[in-house]
Amino acid sequence: MSTHEIPTPRPSLRERRRAVAVDEIVSTAEAHIAEHGPHALSLRAVARGLGMTVQALYHYFPSRDDLVTALVTKAYDDLADAVRAAAETAPDDPDVPGMVVAAEGYRRWAIDHPERFQLLYGAPLRHYHAPVDGPTTEANRRMSAVFERELFRGFTPEQLAAADTRSLSPAFLGHLARQAPPSGTALPPSATALLLSVWGYLHGMVALEVFGHTGFLGVHQGELYRMAMRNLYEDVRRRVPRQP
Repeated sequence: MSTHEIPTPRPSLRERRRAVAVDEIVSTAEAHIAEHGPHALSLRAVARGLGMTVQALYHYFPSRDDLVTALVTKAYDDLADAVRAAAETAPDDPDVPGMVVAAEGYRRWAIDHPERFQLLYGAPLRHYHAPVDGPTTEANRRMSAVFERELFRGFTPEQLAAADTRSLSPAFLGHLARQAPPSGTALPPSATALLLSVWGYLHGMVALEVFGHTGFLGVHQGELYRMAMRNLYEDVRRRVPRQP
């Protein structure tokens, strides 16, 4: 070890015990959501499932909002991990673009965890407000970064700045220029607009499926999704000018 490296101190026994307790509380809350849905979540129900008092639970999560933030953050982290893992896995068809593979990872996670997906994107929990620029925001940025990379792979910032977004007003593009980009990295407003439209499209199709609106398609829902994602990817790529 370099003389300039400072070893990371090992967590104390009390800190380790607290971490174990927090993990158990979050896991119990996730199981409660999976059985009853996110809107039935309460500290009392979670405490009952753990065999502890609500007062004891307050030592770890002082309010329902603190527990909800932990659950939302973990769900975003798990979703981002699923998207990243999909993007890093060789597709069954080598001609399928990485962005499409990542989008299919998003879809699989949502289908496998419909109640947690609803916690993230369903009707908002009453009186809950996520902390601004808190852990939920950071987790979402990790996922956005994967889609940004796969969607714009090979393009320079200059090419992205020249992307065809002529249907958008200068006022809207100016608004995007003043906002923090979805992935946390610097993007020209035109590229940010394209990235947001891609996410809205892919998420919308997944939400329709998870909430049961496309069940009439049966086992063919994945096939339609892949076609739509490929068309979307190709349309966005066509909007970015090639290098001379």
